[in-house]
Amino acid sequence: MAVAPDERAAALLRTRSLKMARSVHAYVRGNTAQFYEWLEESLVAARIPEGPPVWICGDCHLGNLGPVADADHRVDIQIRDLDQTVISNPAYDLIRLGLSLETAARSSDLPGVTTAQMIEAMIDGYSRALTPTIDDDPREPDVVRSVKREAIGRRWRHLAKDRLEDVKPVIPHNKRFWKLASAEKTVIAALFADQAIRARCMELAGVVGDGRLRVVDAAYWRKGCSSLGNLRFAVLIGISSGKAKEERLALVDIKEAVASVVPVAGKMTMPADPGERVLAGARALSPNLGQRMIAADLMGKPVFLRELAPQDLKIEVAQFSRKEAVAAASYLSFVVGQAHARQLSDSARLTWRETLTARDDGIDAPSWLWQAVVAMAGAHEVGYLEHCRRFGLNG
Repeated sequence: MAVAPDERAAALLRTRSLKMARSVHAYVRGNTAQFYEWLEESLVAARIPEGPPVWICGDCHLGNLGPVADADHRVDIQIRDLDQTVISNPAYDLIRLGLSLETAARSSDLPGVTTAQMIEAMIDGYSRALTPTIDDDPREPDVVRSVKREAIGRRWRHLAKDRLEDVKPVIPHNKRFWKLASAEKTVIAALFADQAIRARCMELAGVVGDGRLRVVDAAYWRKGCSSLGNLRFAVLIGISSGKAKEERLALVDIKEAVASVVPVAGKMTMPADPGERVLAGARALSPNLGQRMIAADLMGKPVFLRELAPQDLKIEVAQFSRKEAVAAASYLSFVVGQAHARQLSDSARLTWRETLTARDDGIDAPSWLWQAVVAMAGAHEVGYLEHCRRFGLNG
């Protein structure tokens, strides 16, 4: 039986609250809007340097970085979620990543000195990415190397087993996938019948000339945290070329594109349509992902589509050792730095690097970054406990 949209919204709101109550690390992931509100209200806000305006992730936490395959299935570690992307101050991505690393370290019972070392390692890794001639990438930490190795070896059967529980061409109805109303099925079928969408899907599938595309199955996808409550559909499509009888299956993620909560730099011009904005940001920050995405409109709302590649995985951290935490901070900051740097000229890179590496006290990391991460860690610890109290009383 399909879940009515109003009932679905209420259930998703409770799910989101439950996810955010699991740990302060999870709370940070689902608290993007208040992160920027609290940052603006903090005493350190005035000390954050104004970097060159570039496309930034906007929600740059650990779970939004990981292996991402390009259209030819080559795998790189890149930003994997661009819902909040805007043209803005790149310092925001550093602060948000620093906060995510700090909460992951605290969840691993690591001492505060490790956080200080991670912030220093972040600046080192990010600065390397801004240096035009350097050929000395930070070492891949074990947590990154293992997930990348797993990603490279994955094929469609692994995706089907993870997402669909089987290789059969059907999306199971369970706690993750909910049955759709007939009207929702109709508009999804119409979306893939659209000539432009169909042609782009064929292109991404490598089909040249005549081909067939059909919607095999679809379901509402209860996925994510901060995006819960918005449109999210998993669609299984079948694509075949010419007279070929064999059909290639693909799992497509349709996600509602919403207005970003991230402060925009000055008078920068961006696509007014949220789906087109996400697509533009993805192409700038995460080329592997951007080349596999399509902006569209569904049920009167902007959405973006992307085929889920078996190689797309997130970096999951159950427990960090001190050494792994510092190595991850350096390497992931390098990845973010690469995403920012590819949008800048060599001279702009060096100017931004000099601004970031300027020291105003005795520690290696700039004090504005350290103070911003500490301030946000304190604010989110308080917010998390209040969230747990409200959720516990009303749950």
